[in-house]
Amino acid sequence: MNASENKITAKVLIVDDEDDQRSGLASLVSSWGHEVRTARDGQDALEKLSEEPAHVMVTDLTMPRMDGFELLRRLALEGGGPVSIVLTAFGSIENAIKTVHDLGAFWFIEKPIQASALKTLLARAVAQGRLREERESLTRELSYGGRLDSLVGRSKAMQEIFSLVRQVAPSRAAVLVTGESGSGKELVARAIHNLSSRKDNRFIAINCAALPESLMESELFGHEKGAFTGALQRRQGCFELADGGTLLLDEIGDMPIGTQAKLLRVLEDSQVRRLGGDRETHVDVRVVAATNKNVEDAVGEGELREDLFYRLNVFHIHLPPLRERKDDVLPIAEALIESHNRKHECRVVDIHPQAVEKLLRHSWPGNVRELRNVLERAVILAGEGTILPAHLLGIDPEDARPSTAAVDPDAVSLRVGTTVKDGEKALILKTLEHTGNNKTRAAKILEISLKTLHNKLKEYGSQ
Repeated sequence: MNASENKITAKVLIVDDEDDQRSGLASLVSSWGHEVRTARDGQDALEKLSEEPAHVMVTDLTMPRMDGFELLRRLALEGGGPVSIVLTAFGSIENAIKTVHDLGAFWFIEKPIQASALKTLLARAVAQGRLREERESLTRELSYGGRLDSLVGRSKAMQEIFSLVRQVAPSRAAVLVTGESGSGKELVARAIHNLSSRKDNRFIAINCAALPESLMESELFGHEKGAFTGALQRRQGCFELADGGTLLLDEIGDMPIGTQAKLLRVLEDSQVRRLGGDRETHVDVRVVAATNKNVEDAVGEGELREDLFYRLNVFHIHLPPLRERKDDVLPIAEALIESHNRKHECRVVDIHPQAVEKLLRHSWPGNVRELRNVLERAVILAGEGTILPAHLLGIDPEDARPSTAAVDPDAVSLRVGTTVKDGEKALILKTLEHTGNNKTRAAKILEISLKTLHNKLKEYGSQ
């Protein structure tokens, strides 16, 4: 342990039903400069944490009322709990490792406890907690700016979705994402994965509507060599490939009913058996399901098993269509233009006001997917500079009627006799107004350097 670890102090909760053990640990941890509270079992710990959060929790596993296993399960489902160290009796190492793996505890320490080992482990747990807090803080800042991972939006609806994603990502709970085709359901699933502790493992997506029934079970569960005609070699399924990570089951409402029953069994037991196999393999997979169907109707019509629906619908996120969140059209468009510029090596920096009007008037039946395709063509056609109305192919003209306003709000009017200097000032200030005071973007439109723009503004007293 290095010197910096010795200086790390934190709020620590000790959870143990044995009075002597609990008080002895509390005294020891307090002597290292940490602020310590104690709880006699899991239920008491939850109550203490609801009153005041802790950075680190040191908990026994075997306790009355609520044991350590249930305590960790509750915290994992709620998300945002303290970094946890598990105390384990001599000879129970295998059980402790499984607890760390399945319930997200930081690590374990065997009884009788060695003070030096606990001190080192506690310091590292505190450091881990600090890193997690910094990551969560950065995530909040990004979402308040209209972005969360690959999700973009400034509307109230999208900010609420950002909040739900942040809450559920650290947990192990299954998530059901609903919304129209093209609304961004896979992006929500990827954000949940990327903001979770599983982010360094695989994200696997399977479209249940794109596979024939004969191949569905092989894709999900894998198969052994010779399991069926054409099975020339052993193959892992999506559950095994996503072990330790996240599996997106897209269009779950189109999965065959027979396969749904087998999927439910895997979700309940975390055990998967390949087709033609004779043994089961344990898998640790976080499942996110998505569908563009009304799930209640799908259950009522027998397209989706009711028990599977309840198993998947632990946490529900609904994505409204783009036509219901028009405030998100321009932020998403800006993000897409950046992406398409990189992809096609273009230099588009702006959207003409009349093109903006077309984007805002269109109903977007294909949602974000349609907007992405329209803007990809527009970026290629424009090449550089500004996207014009003529570049927006595929938008219904009736949805994008030109404005009837007599004066273009972005036009600069100059009287005869205006000096070049005053005309330049008017143009620069109007461009800044158009870009929402984004100086970098304004400089690109004006084709001057950012330094020159700052100098001009300083000259105008508008810096």
